[in-house]
Amino acid sequence: MRKLFQSRLYFAFFLLLAVFAAGVIGYRFISDYSWVNAFYMTVITVTTVGFGEVQPLNDVDKLFTSILILSSIFIVAFSISVITEYILNKNNIGNLREKRAYKMIGKMKNHVIVCGYGRNGKQAAQKLLDYKQDFVVIEKDHEVVDKFAEEDLLFIEGNANEDEVLIEAGLERASTIICALPSDADNLFIVLSARQINPSLKIISRATEETSYRKMKLAGADNVILPDKIGGDHMASLVVVPDLIEFLDNLSISGDDDSINVEQVSFENVCPSGDEQAIEKLDIRRKTGCSVIGYKGPTGEYVVNPEPSLVLKKGSKLILIGRPTQIESLKNLYNV
Repeated sequence: MRKLFQSRLYFAFFLLLAVFAAGVIGYRFISDYSWVNAFYMTVITVTTVGFGEVQPLNDVDKLFTSILILSSIFIVAFSISVITEYILNKNNIGNLREKRAYKMIGKMKNHVIVCGYGRNGKQAAQKLLDYKQDFVVIEKDHEVVDKFAEEDLLFIEGNANEDEVLIEAGLERASTIICALPSDADNLFIVLSARQINPSLKIISRATEETSYRKMKLAGADNVILPDKIGGDHMASLVVVPDLIEFLDNLSISGDDDSINVEQVSFENVCPSGDEQAIEKLDIRRKTGCSVIGYKGPTGEYVVNPEPSLVLKKGSKLILIGRPTQIESLKNLYNV
């Protein structure tokens, strides 16, 4: 809608410029005025202020002036209406967008809340979009909200440190909150508030300083990510074990069906009957081509390269690897 208003606005400015240019050029060459006088005559004619002519007009000059007045009346009126409509609707679009966002958030359950739409927040949002996960972004910078609102993202404009803003984002009904603000102190405050409002919430927080890691864990964060530490470890690993790291980098978990190589499947998907079965009985490799490389038990323990005899427990998850076509077969078979 905003693009429509902007295109009409540009068109209105173009018409104004065109009629103004036509007036100046016409008076310069038809009436043989100087450029200054041609400019002056165009201004008083288009604006219809009623000042006198620079010099007496002959019949040709009068005819040209009449055409210029008639055309400018319609063009100026149209331009004023478009500019006024654009100014009013610029505010209305923001109000409509905000109402739409609150209405949709009110219907959400088990969604994700992303606090901050900086570098890490954008990456988190993109990943959630890839996996078609419902989420809400809390961002206090109006320019950022206005800039990215056209991307069909749900924004709550406000400070994530405030409990009222978190509740407006549906924190009491959310499943996860991602604290991606640049300040460790702000993220710590959000962790404390979120854990108090929703004790069952999964909290993932970003941290800059290693000293903040323990504080956030004590405050209630389930996972604390240190982007700088991860980046440094990754670069060092490219020196120590470059081939291994390059191979791992080629494993995509982006959610893009054309490149994804790793996927997780819950017990409920592979055992819809609810009966606990061994991995070998599921025969996933033969059915899909994917290989089981990991197992997460219901209590959170991980098993790398589990034995075929390992029995899946309720609430557990399997981690599988395969080529994109094999992953697609896996998704189709188990409705992932």
